Amino acid sequence: MFDKIVIANRGEIALRVLRACRELGIKTVAVHSSADRELKHVRLADESVCIGPPPSGESYLNIPALISAAEVTDAVAIHPGYGFLSENADFAERVEQSGFVFIGPRPDTIRLMGDKVSAKDAMHKAGVPCVPGSDGPLGEDDETNLRLAREVGYPVIIKAAGGGGGRGMRVVHTEAHLLAAIALTRTEAESAFRNSTVYMEKFLENPRHVEIQVLADEHGNAIYLGERDCSMQRRHQKVIEEAPAPGITEEQRSRIGERCAQACRDIGYRGAGTFEFLYEDGEFYFIEMNTRVQVEHPVTEMITGVDIVKEQIRIAAGHPLSYRQEDIVLRGHAIECRINAEDPKNFMPSPGTITQLHFPGGPGVRVDSHIYDGYKVPPYYDSMIGKLITHGETREVALARMRTALDESVIEGIKTNIPLHQELLRDAGFMGGGTNIHYLEKKLGI
Repeated sequence: MFDKIVIANRGEIALRVLRACRELGIKTVAVHSSADRELKHVRLADESVCIGPPPSGESYLNIPALISAAEVTDAVAIHPGYGFLSENADFAERVEQSGFVFIGPRPDTIRLMGDKVSAKDAMHKAGVPCVPGSDGPLGEDDETNLRLAREVGYPVIIKAAGGGGGRGMRVVHTEAHLLAAIALTRTEAESAFRNSTVYMEKFLENPRHVEIQVLADEHGNAIYLGERDCSMQRRHQKVIEEAPAPGITEEQRSRIGERCAQACRDIGYRGAGTFEFLYEDGEFYFIEMNTRVQVEHPVTEMITGVDIVKEQIRIAAGHPLSYRQEDIVLRGHAIECRINAEDPKNFMPSPGTITQLHFPGGPGVRVDSHIYDGYKVPPYYDSMIGKLITHGETREVALARMRTALDESVIEGIKTNIPLHQELLRDAGFMGGGTNIHYLEKKLGI
């Protein structure tokens, strides 16, 4: 096992990694910007290194500074968490070239799955179902693109091969708008991702967002840990996640899960990963793979008993998986609410000092958060300040526990989206289960 790990992230995920390291007996190095000196994991880590000023580009995205932090502290490996450089193949490559272990997939795997066109091609070959579309990048011939759209059937969606997080995509409802949409998406993709490649897919009207969690090691072993429903979204950003997904049968779960595990074996995947699907009319359609730990991993941990972060670290250290597929049994139901420092009505960020804080407790309640009384939420980073997770023997029990937990939560001094969660947890549509990805935006009138 590793002797010392650099945690190349901040906030709740950095604290989550630190806790896993402590259980494994691994020393930790917390890197931080000058704005994050008082983060909880920085206080708790064995060592800490300031890597730059507040802007992410000068600190958490500063590859030389991160590698230098590993060098000066004699660390062995670097855990990227999620966000920032977690899916940056160049960073993973630089880490390994510098003699450290990147706790994640190999750089070439990150590149393969980071490009949506090559990822879909790999999934086609592995037998994973994909959304009907161009099956490759769109060319420059207008007539070919028009004919393809007619064959796929409107509406279609034009996507940037290097896109993600809801960026680099445009829905087209009529042929008259197709060519302009392709040109505009290409221009935006080049500007945002330095990759002008775009492709076309059938636009599904009322899908759900269902994803499969996988773990794979270097020894050819791969398993799936069930599915999560992440359909409650606003502008492609997840708000509430749950596991298992309402209405998914054991037969559906095993069929799509086995295909994902086989795809991991086919591409030589290493570490934790998530296959994201649109689910409509009983069918799964692959959209992308996230080659890192997900924000919503706790709901899967709660229903399987698997510590995903500890498995990530063990796999990176060369150990085989601790579990076989037959060891994975789903127990009960779990729900996660992302707690953001933002106005619950207009969603504007709300940085500031937390003047009073009380987290909920009780059976089946888990809180993943780095905040504390007196903590100053900085204005420089993502607004998420924590995650509230509940587990129960049934979905109804998990929902009831979440409603109680939200009502018990007290965060004063800043605004949070807790009132929105309280409203959603009493919403008839959500309580019924199986809402599609457009449900929240329609409810909010967006």
